[in-house]
Amino acid sequence: MGTGECMEVERVKLKKTGFLTKLVLLALFILLAVRLLDVRAKIQSGEQEQSQLTQQVAQVKQENSQLSSAIENKDDPAVLESVARDKGYVRADEKLFIDPMN
Repeated sequence: MGTGECMEVERVKLKKTGFLTKLVLLALFILLAVRLLDVRAKIQSGEQEQSQLTQQVAQVKQENSQLSSAIENKDDPAVLESVARDKGYVRADEKLFIDPMN
């Protein structure tokens, strides 16, 4: 085997090694890109869930505030009358008219 043939064999090995390295790097790059997209999707899903839960917390806080107010004003005559009228009650000296169309 001459020097020229030996150099040619080394070039072929380097080309094969270079190609395999590029192929492995490409596969790793594709894998990383897929993982990145998956993580991004999970982050967006988590942000949407957080937004929904934040809205639910705000609604529950408002409901708690209304209930606390109702508890504080449970003996207030105006509040009692308002609740009674909402339920269809009237005073003894009042007349109740019922609309048959409703």
